[in-house]
Amino acid sequence: MAEILKVLKGTKDILPQDIDMWHFVEKKADEVFSQYGFKEIRTPIIEVTELFSRGVGDTTDIVNKEMYTFEKSDRSITLRPENTAGVVRSYIENGMSRLSAPVKLWYHGPMFRYERPQAGRQRQFHQVGVEMFGIKQPTADAEVILTAVNFLKSLGLNDLEVEINSLGCPKCREEFKTKLKSVLKPYLNELCEDCQNRYEKNPLRLLDCKVVSCQEIFERPEIQEVIHSDFICDECAEHYTELKLYLDRMDVKYVENKLLVRGLDYYNRTVFEIKSNNLGSQNAVAGGGRYDSLVNQLGGEPTPAIGFAMGMERLISLLPKKEPKKLDGYIVSNFTTDAFIFAEELRHHGLRVEIDLTNKKFTKQLEKASKVAKYAFILGEDEILKHQISIKNLEKGTQITVDRANCIKMLDL
Repeated sequence: MAEILKVLKGTKDILPQDIDMWHFVEKKADEVFSQYGFKEIRTPIIEVTELFSRGVGDTTDIVNKEMYTFEKSDRSITLRPENTAGVVRSYIENGMSRLSAPVKLWYHGPMFRYERPQAGRQRQFHQVGVEMFGIKQPTADAEVILTAVNFLKSLGLNDLEVEINSLGCPKCREEFKTKLKSVLKPYLNELCEDCQNRYEKNPLRLLDCKVVSCQEIFERPEIQEVIHSDFICDECAEHYTELKLYLDRMDVKYVENKLLVRGLDYYNRTVFEIKSNNLGSQNAVAGGGRYDSLVNQLGGEPTPAIGFAMGMERLISLLPKKEPKKLDGYIVSNFTTDAFIFAEELRHHGLRVEIDLTNKKFTKQLEKASKVAKYAFILGEDEILKHQISIKNLEKGTQITVDRANCIKMLDL
């Protein structure tokens, strides 16, 4: 016997009994995002590697450690590790800058990162997210955060906490980086290897470290003083203050987290995360922020932008399980040709119907119907001769016989 081949580590099949949950999340995304004027976009899952090294940043763990990259026809190709860079590439390539601002796009689909599989995180995982282009005012920040919150509420998730921070602009952020490096220098040898590498390349990322020993160092008073200093310039501070006013007026509950920096190089000014208390230490279900320089960085005209992404596996892990949808009907008959014809009549009217393809005994067919369908359509010799159908409500146990022409009118669907 041939060896049984198994799914790759870090990937999972989405089975028929689970797919209703995915459809539920995708449908809610379409409903809520459409209410805010976002239109769906679908970009390829493969892009040129340069898109991510330039866009996501070559100092990030994603680019340095986690991308699936391969060579093909003298070109370096990468399975997308996130979708913002791809959406920005599409925005530029397809001339969307000529559209009236804001340009609002949303997406869902698979992403790929080589990392240790854990609860709610896989090597092939799925994200749903939005991107908004063309608005520099904090109204865009507020609307994107509100969109994320209301989408999560539409799924039935209410045990949530919104965290916000401002990273400032490139100018004031450089001043903060200099201060942070200065105060951390005496502890450099005590930091983890990743933090030691980030110290020179991207010191802000140190604050995102999850290693306990590093977090304890960051709690030291002199480091906390720098972290909580008002380093952002007047213009960035005004932007941040206005955002908080909008969130207050919209009754969005939030906390300010000075350690919140997000993991990608392209963020500036507003960053945010939405967390759930039901996920343990890895409790973020959504994250995003502004990336006002990314469009220009990837070859487009300078364009303010903001967005967020959510891991669908994590979202689904927080939702109560749904019972698989039952068929509308199952045709119970030993007259296979007539059952085929009647099944097609019902499908033509939009019903989800199956028939027995192996001509099992009547009782076996009825037993199968009770497990998979709401109604059993019984098509025996009498029903065929009289052009009738017997309909059994499998939930209530009641049964009636009607003319086939009136069959659908008698169903409570």
